[in-house]
Amino acid sequence: MERQNKTAWITGAGGLVGNYLVQAAPKFAPQWRLRALTRGQLDLLDFAAVRREFQKDRPQLIIHCAAVSTVAGVEADPELARRLNVEVTRLLAELAAEIQFVFFSTDLIFDGRKGNYVETDAPNPLHLYGETKVAAEMAVLKNPRHLVVRTSINGGVSPTGDRGFNERMKREWRDGRMMKLFTDEFRSPIPAVETARAVWDLAGKNRAGMFHVAGAEKLSRWQIGQLLAKRWPELNAKIAPGSVADFPGPARAPDTSLNISKVQQVLSAPLPGLGEWLAANPDEPF
Repeated sequence: MERQNKTAWITGAGGLVGNYLVQAAPKFAPQWRLRALTRGQLDLLDFAAVRREFQKDRPQLIIHCAAVSTVAGVEADPELARRLNVEVTRLLAELAAEIQFVFFSTDLIFDGRKGNYVETDAPNPLHLYGETKVAAEMAVLKNPRHLVVRTSINGGVSPTGDRGFNERMKREWRDGRMMKLFTDEFRSPIPAVETARAVWDLAGKNRAGMFHVAGAEKLSRWQIGQLLAKRWPELNAKIAPGSVADFPGPARAPDTSLNISKVQQVLSAPLPGLGEWLAANPDEPF
């Protein structure tokens, strides 16, 4: 009989996706005893401490969500980003050489010139954030039993209230500010609750390699804004159309939408598009 309550580590458990993975575990992964690791519990940059804790816990699964996960955050502290996004990932993958390891990557490894990217398309990041994720992917995929999950922008309710794309929009609208949203930048937005369900499904089926886990609809920032403005009429959302051509900051990838055909064939239930999910879950916190 399989021993129940094997230990699983979830790094970045205080973030959006990490927190949803913890919340979803009792339903989708009851066989695991979770150790939900936040920065306060274990400093992943203290490699000696990480090794000690690994030897003590002997986890049979690591789901690695912790990262400097925004372009701006990486640009603000490139050295920290390299250490956390690449070196920590490499360390954890080495420790997990004989066990399951799941690493979260991003659609922003692509330059956005074509969209509808499949898993075998060549990365061409436009910024250091994407470069760190590509380097980490390569380190993880050296082990044929390990899994890389590329996702797009995730939405939901995070512990800090500022991790989901929806939370940032809600904050701006609640403060009465106008948001200029690009009509020509496309992503594959997904509720983090669906990402968590899919990742537990993949882990339960012992899948390895590369999978795109994202929403089934390609949507522009403008279309996303319209969907959320409709969901929160009480906020009287102020939105105006804009273009990536007018963005004054770093180069933006215009279309990093992800093709999810591969994962849809594997999952127990298909991934929805954002509009479909919002319509089907009108009372779900978002």
